[in-house]
Amino acid sequence: MSQYRWVASWCAVAMAMVVPWKMLEWVWFKPKRLEKFLRQQGLTGTSYKLLFGDTKEIMQTTKLEPMNLSDDIMPRVMPFVHRAIQTYGKIFFAWLGPIPTLHIINPEVVRDVLSRMNEFQKPRKNNPYIKILSTGVIDYEGEKWSKHRKIINPAFHAEKLKLMAPAMNLSCCEMIKRWETLFSNEQSLELDVFPHLQTLSGDVISRTAFGSSYEEGVRIFDLQNENGSILMHVIQSLYIPGSRFFPNSRSKRMEEIDHEVKTLIKGVIHKRTIAMEAGQSMHDDLLGILLQSNYNEIQETGNKKFGMSIDEIIEECKLFYFAGHETVGNLLVWTMILLSRYPHWQELAREEVFQVFAHNQPNIDGLSRLKIVNMILLEVLRLYPGVTALYRMCIKETKVAGINIPEETLVIMPILALHHDQETWGDDAMEFNPQRFSQGVSNATTRGQHSYFPFGGGPRICIGQNFAMLEAKIAMAIILQRFSFVLSPSYSHAPQSIITLQPQYGAHLILRKVNLPKSV
Repeated sequence: MSQYRWVASWCAVAMAMVVPWKMLEWVWFKPKRLEKFLRQQGLTGTSYKLLFGDTKEIMQTTKLEPMNLSDDIMPRVMPFVHRAIQTYGKIFFAWLGPIPTLHIINPEVVRDVLSRMNEFQKPRKNNPYIKILSTGVIDYEGEKWSKHRKIINPAFHAEKLKLMAPAMNLSCCEMIKRWETLFSNEQSLELDVFPHLQTLSGDVISRTAFGSSYEEGVRIFDLQNENGSILMHVIQSLYIPGSRFFPNSRSKRMEEIDHEVKTLIKGVIHKRTIAMEAGQSMHDDLLGILLQSNYNEIQETGNKKFGMSIDEIIEECKLFYFAGHETVGNLLVWTMILLSRYPHWQELAREEVFQVFAHNQPNIDGLSRLKIVNMILLEVLRLYPGVTALYRMCIKETKVAGINIPEETLVIMPILALHHDQETWGDDAMEFNPQRFSQGVSNATTRGQHSYFPFGGGPRICIGQNFAMLEAKIAMAIILQRFSFVLSPSYSHAPQSIITLQPQYGAHLILRKVNLPKSV
């Protein structure tokens, strides 16, 4: 027995020595070795600080006070990156805890990273609350990503999107009617349009995703929206691993919402599957097209593993809601804010809309002729991209732009900084100038570099970008037909990035009804 006690004692001593050493290696020795390795290659960046690195400085992005009315929003939205670029240049390293982060503000290098998806992959979501809100093709890698992307692609083909335009028109017209009822007998109306535009984008997703099951779609959107609001509070606080397993009101409510959302979507899918098996044609909504594409893939291969499971389809539906709602709602609100500040461009856009559609509802053929509206939307996405940065994890040591990047380095590509770079876009990079896109995106920069990434880039470029642009054009055409708008004195300019780039204090505008021009 004494021999066993001796062995056990030595094991305990060994463990007591190994665990602290492993911790010290993780939080100090390894980061310091990596810092030396990066500096030896001529890179500059911040000095590693024990355990936390630059996390506190990176995360301090939200301020209470608004900024001056300007489109130079980097100092407010991404203050750490803004300062670091001035100090270290356009490729520098920093520290997210003990993890090295390589920031790249060089369009050619960014395109290279985004094109190499087998070497640079999406970072794992360590916060389980984010996974509850949505996962799916946006997170998958390798064969699973390829399978999902292939099955989802048909839902976003141009011919299918045309079939969704009437649903988009209907949702927009219903929002306009609500605005008109608020006028009463007044000539003008002050309104925070941000929540209305968010509701509009959710309504469009509900109709285009679920079609005849619109009522269930609205309920799903409301639930996902509530989960998104809870998630915003969670993200702004420190996540402690394992904390979700301790009872608290937020985690409990998110779990309840997730269960109800999955149950609702599963019910709709079940009804559609029964109808499809009975030989009925599928609906021309996103869910119907997705189910048909999934069914075709399984039939062609004769193997269910080549298709998506019900749970995977549910996650893709949740992703439709989250991504579609956030992207278009934000694009529309920043468009209205900028057109309020630049009435000349608002009038040019309105004249174009009346020339193409008169007082009629927008149609697909006419939307392709809205050159000015398209230029405006592209410029809005340049100044106020929905996502301010793209993130990739280097999964093995590799070389980019002559730099050896260590394994498990987080590569951060600040889209906002790329879109505001004066060397690329010219001296007016901080100004609203849609004219720069008159010859298309590829000719918009002064140096001929493709430095425009509002929907990402490479093989993983956003699959829903054409959907988002179609919805935005329809919405803006209908709004411009009915209303002119200017900033309200109560408007506070306060862009903030919490998942997506939003106006922190809403978008208070003064709306006036537009009289139809006599010439149309």
